[in-house]
Formats: sequence, C-alpha cells, structure tokens
Amino acid sequence: MRRIALVALLLLLAVPGGAAPAQRVVVLCSPNPAWCDAIKEEFPKATGIALDYVRLSSGEALARLRAERRNPTFDVWFGGTGDPHMVANEEGLTEFYRPKSWNDLRRELREAVAGRYIPLYAGILGWALNERLLREKGAPVPRTWRDLADPRYRRLIAYPNPNTSGTGYTMLATLVQLYGEQEAFALLRRIHPNVAEYTRSGAAPGQLTGRGEVAIGITFIHDAVDQVLKGFPIGYGAPRDGTGYEIGGLSLVRGAPNRQAAITFIEWALTPEAQRLAAERGESYQIPSNTKTPVPRVAPRFEDFRVIKYDFVKYGSAAVRDRLVRRWSDEIFALPR
Repeated sequence: MRRIALVALLLLLAVPGGAAPAQRVVVLCSPNPAWCDAIKEEFPKATGIALDYVRLSSGEALARLRAERRNPTFDVWFGGTGDPHMVANEEGLTEFYRPKSWNDLRRELREAVAGRYIPLYAGILGWALNERLLREKGAPVPRTWRDLADPRYRRLIAYPNPNTSGTGYTMLATLVQLYGEQEAFALLRRIHPNVAEYTRSGAAPGQLTGRGEVAIGITFIHDAVDQVLKGFPIGYGAPRDGTGYEIGGLSLVRGAPNRQAAITFIEWALTPEAQRLAAERGESYQIPSNTKTPVPRVAPRFEDFRVIKYDFVKYGSAAVRDRLVRRWSDEIFALPR
C-alpha cells in the first residue's frame, strides 16, 4: 500500500499545472556588485518573487540590450549612468514606467531626465588620489582637467573606457560641454600618454588607485569614498574648472518576459527601505533619488563641488553618444602610448 501511495504522489506531482511556477524577475544590474547582491537577497524577502541578475557596466549593458532587441531576456535595468538609459529609451529597448512614488523623487532629477527613465540616484564625477604615490613621482595634486595632461603624470592615470563604462562616457561628455568638442579631444590626446590603463568599469580606477598601481583614478567620487572606507590610504576630489555628474537609471525593458514582476521590482527599488541598501549593504554612497530616503553621511554633496549643468537629453541621444564614443575610439584609444 505504501508503494501504491508513493506512486500516486509522484504521478500527482508530475501533472502539468499541478502547482503554479514561482514568479521571477531578471535584472540587468549595473552598480557595485555588492549592491546587486543585496537586492538579490532582499527583494524576494519583501515580495516572494525570486530575482536573478547579470552584472554589466553601463556601456556593456546597453550593448547587451541592443543585441537582444528582438528577444529580450531581461525584465528591468537597474542602475548605471543615465546616458545609455536615454539611448535605450530612444531606441525602443526600454519603455518609461511612471512609478507610484514618482512625486517623491527629487524634482531636479526628474526634470533632468525628461521622462525617459526613472532616476535612482545621483553621483558626482571626480577622481581618486593617491597622494603618497604622487609625492614619490614628484607630481603635484591635479586641480583641473587640463592638469591631467602634465607629462609628470605619465602612466599614473586610470580612465574608464567609454565603450564599456558609463563613467568613461560621462567624462568624455563633460569635457565636451566644458571646452567644446575640438578642444576636448585635443586635451584627451594630450592626456592619453599619461593613462596607464583604460578600465572596463567605472569603479576600477578607484581600486587601482587604492592599491597604488596608479596615482589618479578617474571615477565617480562615491566609488573613491568606498575605497577610503575600506581603509585604502587615498583621498578624492574633483576639478575646479567644473565636473559632470550622473543620474543613475531604472528602466523597464520593452517586451520584458516577466513584466508584472519587473514593475513590482521597480516600485520596491524606489522605496526608502530598498534605497538604504546601497550604503548599508551595497558599498555605494550616491545621493538616493527618493527624498524620503536618508542621504548617507559620507555621500559627496553637490554643494561641495563645481558641478556643471549636464545636458542629459543631448548627450544621452543615440546619435551624439555613439558618434563621440566612436570618435574617441578612432582618435584617442588607437594612439600609441
């Protein structure tokens, strides 16, 4: 009888539709991997929906969405610089979803992104500085973007590749907005011999600076703060002649296989409870977009730096972004060092 009961139970479990499959959301995750890990752990606890993610830098994430245009595997894009989120929306790779908490998000961030994506956080572009290594090399602490062309910094700079890194593109677009395109590219040509490594991700230059492999890492300042908090003997700053910033994005993928689960994730990701994970568990110290979320004590503030009025709409257009990145690849990256 026990054998018969066991067989009957196995047959019942094998019947299609006998139990509803668990809900799941697949996230294209672009911030610090520790933050991606935190949302993977906490979102299912809050909602009962499983979460899988793939971690890619902003430029790589946009390339992946473009490659999967006709058969998307992701449901939502979480984090990463805003320019590629703008491009993804323009090209129909993502669609704008207005969350219930929209009016709780910082007005200046909502206005800057012009309804193309949801602001998740803001971060200021700058550099990590290993002043001990600078002293050893007889090089001064830089004060402006133009200072980075000083031959005394030869092989002492790490800069994220704008093909793969949103941080790298933010620097490129910042220089163009500060100086004009021709002068910006002339400056980048002079800086090129000083670059020890063009990194794939925006956080990597800060890590290289912390380890003493370079003296100057071009990165978002909150990534340099992360290295300081981990005990690396570095400082950070931003150019006095002006710097750009990012508005990290949150976007619903068009044709998402798990659309309703994606919407549930978006609503959750904008809550103060979820946004607090960035600093508390995610080693990320940006300014959160929800005005009800406490700003981390160590987060770099806009009032402490000379931040330009970054034109997200123009420099987030596919034509402008792709042309600038292609020109950088042809005219800067291809140069010998």
